[in-house]
Amino acid sequence: MASGWQLGVDIGGTFTDVVAFHPKTGTFKTAKVASRSDDPIASLLDALNAVDVPWHEVDDLVHGTTMVTNAIVEDRLPEVALVCTEGFADTLAIGRQSRRHLYRLDLPPKLPPQVSERLRFEVRERLDVNGEILIGLTDEAVEEIVRKLHASGVKTVAISLLHAFSNPVHEKKLGTRLQAVLPYVTLSHRVNPEAREFERTSTTVLSAGLMPLVTAYLDRLKECKPMRSRLHLFHSAGGMASAEALRELPVGLALSGPAAGVSAAGRVATELAIDSAISFDMGGTTTDVCLVVGGHGEIRSERSIGGRPLRQPMLAVESIGAGGGSIARLDTGTLRVGPASAGADPGPACYGRGGVAATVTDANLALGYLDPDRPLGNGLRLDPEAAKGVLAPLAMEIGVDVTAVALGIVRVANANMARALRRVTVERGIDGRQCTLLAFGGAGPIHAAELARLSGISHVVVPRGSSVFSAFGCLTADMSYSQQQTVRIASTDWDRDYLTRIRGALVARLAAPLKTAGHHDRELMVEDVAAVRYSGQSYAVEVPRPALDDPDRLGRDFQAQHQTLYGFATDEPWELVALRVKVSIPRRQPFEGGGEQGERPAERDRVTPCYFSPDRLLPTPRYARTQLVAGQRFDGPAVVEDTWSTVVVPPGAALTVDVRGHLHIEVEDLTAR
Repeated sequence: MASGWQLGVDIGGTFTDVVAFHPKTGTFKTAKVASRSDDPIASLLDALNAVDVPWHEVDDLVHGTTMVTNAIVEDRLPEVALVCTEGFADTLAIGRQSRRHLYRLDLPPKLPPQVSERLRFEVRERLDVNGEILIGLTDEAVEEIVRKLHASGVKTVAISLLHAFSNPVHEKKLGTRLQAVLPYVTLSHRVNPEAREFERTSTTVLSAGLMPLVTAYLDRLKECKPMRSRLHLFHSAGGMASAEALRELPVGLALSGPAAGVSAAGRVATELAIDSAISFDMGGTTTDVCLVVGGHGEIRSERSIGGRPLRQPMLAVESIGAGGGSIARLDTGTLRVGPASAGADPGPACYGRGGVAATVTDANLALGYLDPDRPLGNGLRLDPEAAKGVLAPLAMEIGVDVTAVALGIVRVANANMARALRRVTVERGIDGRQCTLLAFGGAGPIHAAELARLSGISHVVVPRGSSVFSAFGCLTADMSYSQQQTVRIASTDWDRDYLTRIRGALVARLAAPLKTAGHHDRELMVEDVAAVRYSGQSYAVEVPRPALDDPDRLGRDFQAQHQTLYGFATDEPWELVALRVKVSIPRRQPFEGGGEQGERPAERDRVTPCYFSPDRLLPTPRYARTQLVAGQRFDGPAVVEDTWSTVVVPPGAALTVDVRGHLHIEVEDLTAR
């Protein structure tokens, strides 16, 4: 049993959120501090200070970070050398035969290759698709590569040999030699043991480029961390992993921050018996949405970040540049919002820190949703005159008043987010209208009800601790590792022994860091997902909990999934393309609370005017969230406030409080009247 503090910390682009829980005393604390974009360690230390918890009293600290995502998107990676099989040096340059901008011939058809031509080196060796050696890797060939890399001056190298996913013998030999002379070496069979040469090579190069950045960060964390405190980081597949495991696979942090919120959303969905939900995390810089079915966020193995393909098991989070700090502007006569953001420094103009651009937060303040008389958690008071001052020039340019432009900004931001919701539902064969919207983040609950109405969703849940919800996700996560590997077994030629060996090797590899941490085999939970397709198809269907020892049953399950997704299924031969394995240690949720409630139904604090249409001010009651009690219900318009977030209940919606402190908003479709 833990005896010290348990901490979850989410370092975002604008704010750093922290949740602290002491299991012995039941003490619970939350805080939010401005992120320091130039020093994430300082952001973490600021978060510890904000909850007044010395690090030496912390048993476990789990944190998520956007550091890796930002490094990829902003292309701030060091030079990487690539070693590949003879004849394949141009894999990254060729890529896929598709254009980034189909109808813009004036724009480059694709991004330049991640590795320049002078740093792409070929080595003489060759395996066939089954991993049989056709041309052996000689010691002379290895030493020649060592000389070339030494002459190039690079310190980071990615090794991606043809068909290494089937047999890594040559990659291991080359990697062992290069690790003796270079500080950073990444092997494709450890990063992504799958077919698709371009995607595997791209992912390996990204991981290699991230290794110096992540290693330096983890080294600094290790220097700051007290000896007795354990450190874990949140990874992209929705769990926490040890710092040492992520040194070798830093690309696993690519969606670290957004994944934590999805993990927490999955727990709330399970708690409330919600089968299909959409997590809606709107912060200061971005909005992240993800489909959550059966209490689990959707996992996909093929993603793209910053225009670069990335093959890793990752939560299928759709991120767009729409947050409270998103900047509004007029673009060729059209009002646009984001993706540029005012961030935490200087932030929106209403923060009074020098912001000069109109943002979504300024618009929400001008409409009356935010309360200038109620300071935020760090004592910050919002300045409505500063907000109107930056909205006025935009309103004048368009030819409307400040209220109209503020409503326009909010509606454009909502429309942008509605498109993101459609991408994780309609475009994946899911009727989003049957989902519940789980809204969190600093700005999510302000927009949730109107976004739900725009998307045809009738039920919104604003969970307890919504403003620091991703930090909750860090605190309540399982420790887990997952990886997908190509297997290619035809239904007409099923090879149980081969499949057992592949799965056994994956389980052993993924369980190793858990055993190093002191866990035993009996504690491990192993989950399988099979990627299955009809013979000759280019896409595969994921089948959870596959019957790997019963191909007939697996075939029926595949057909049922194919019927659900695409509306048809046939009796044609099929093949198991890949197997994804997740090994985890379930972590009991350390607390049931987290949301203060009053003892009797809360009275409204006061009534203030709010705009929900450009020509009418509505008297709007305001309530303190900590004073609401289970079973309390009221109709909109209304506003519910806590230290760091605001929940807007528009006209035509009704709010109910449950026994756990979650807020349920039922949204009426006004267009149906």
